[in-house]
Amino acid sequence: MTWSSNSVTGLGLFFLAHACYSAYEHSALHSVSTASISSIAGSSASVSSLPIDISIETIVAVFTIVLGQVLGTSELRPIQWRVWAGKIEREGEKGFMNGDGQVDKDYVGNPFRMLESRPGFIDIRKQRKEFAEWVREGGGADAAPKS
Repeated sequence: MTWSSNSVTGLGLFFLAHACYSAYEHSALHSVSTASISSIAGSSASVSSLPIDISIETIVAVFTIVLGQVLGTSELRPIQWRVWAGKIEREGEKGFMNGDGQVDKDYVGNPFRMLESRPGFIDIRKQRKEFAEWVREGGGADAAPKS
């Protein structure tokens, strides 16, 4: 991740930590104040929700963290295999460098290398014809047992 995405994510984490601390302080303060009021008045304590500013700060913090993470992601690859393989053949390793200048860990090179290096299909008719010619030329006579 780049420094900008790290700083945005860090700022979001700071906001989230502050919102959590504010929520804790609000609940602690509210519980102490309701305990003292209920002991004086003798009535049951009412439940109050968090103030709106703490809720908004929490939502803003989460969106800031998500924005920082999205900024730090690498470029998405094409869904179609032929498009991705074409990019590999055209650009090579240079097309798959991350923000740090290193080649991505899942770069494997030409994905069609195995298909291009495999032997072709066997032509049985051609092999049968070559074998028949070899037998006619006497290739089979040397291997035949003599009686």
